[in-house]
Amino acid sequence: MTDATLCLWYDSAAEEAATFYAATFPDSKVGAVHRAPGDFPGGKKGDALTVEFTVLGLKCIGLNGGPIFTHSEAFSFQVATDSQEETDRYWNAIVGNGGQESQCGWCKDKWGLSWQITPRILTQGMAAPDPAVRQRVFAAMMTMGKIDHTAIQAAMQG
Repeated sequence: MTDATLCLWYDSAAEEAATFYAATFPDSKVGAVHRAPGDFPGGKKGDALTVEFTVLGLKCIGLNGGPIFTHSEAFSFQVATDSQEETDRYWNAIVGNGGQESQCGWCKDKWGLSWQITPRILTQGMAAPDPAVRQRVFAAMMTMGKIDHTAIQAAMQG
């Protein structure tokens, strides 16, 4: 079996980001922090070069590679939620920690990494057998930043 790790590029903030993710999401933790043995682009000897961490059970490594590359919406973490309280908690943690809101359940953390805070009820509504239900759920979602469980439920019921 192949062992895979997601590598995320940061501009000197991998340790801070990993610590935030570990404090915010279940099944998340910070592992080893590897310090640079010498100066490198974007850092100095002794700075964190790489940080091993887990987010929602996914193994990651943060690389402090400097400002050369930045995150984009082409990659995002999708977090399934079961309640409005859980949706609010994750959304507010990301946006309230210097992040920014977007549309349709998307937001961005302060390091530029995109997150989709996706209620399971939204996923269920978008997969409903009835095309009319799917259309109503889709139309409701398109008006939202953070997803509103009650509004999605109402759209499902017509």
